[in-house]
Amino acid sequence: MSRALLDELPTAHPISRQLPAILQDDELILNIVGALDTVLAPIFLTLDNLDAYFDPMLAPDDFVQWLAEWMGLLLDETWPIEFTRAAVASTADLYRWRGTARGIREVLEMYTGVPVTIAESGGATWSSDPDPIPPGSPVPALTVGIPLPDLSATDVRRLDLIIGSLKPAHIPHQIELIGTTT
Repeated sequence: MSRALLDELPTAHPISRQLPAILQDDELILNIVGALDTVLAPIFLTLDNLDAYFDPMLAPDDFVQWLAEWMGLLLDETWPIEFTRAAVASTADLYRWRGTARGIREVLEMYTGVPVTIAESGGATWSSDPDPIPPGSPVPALTVGIPLPDLSATDVRRLDLIIGSLKPAHIPHQIELIGTTT
């Protein structure tokens, strides 16, 4: 429910207190500013608690969705709100690892709830030899193994979109769904 739709929200800043004393005795003026208090109460309450709106663990449920979109996090509508809050809270840390095997693994494990294996063709090394043999394979590739108990309930297109948004654009990827018997 939107905070603007709540009846009779209290305001910490009633306009009637800010009127000159002579107007505080006028019933018509008090009714008008009272109506304004009702309209402005959600705005004042939001501004008074603005820092809580940017903390996914404290923000109102509908605002958590907005934070996720702001962070570029693709939410699953079936997630409970507690899980959604935790996912949004960890998004900034996950972006530090974006494009790496670790980052892809952590995001996919968050989405699927199962341990994911990543096989990549690249590598990095240091050598004092002026002509070292480069690590990895000259052909870029990324293989993601996901063990899932129910392959028929898996949205492969969504997994493909998630992986595509996380990996470097020039590296092709493939998904290996592994059925488990749990």
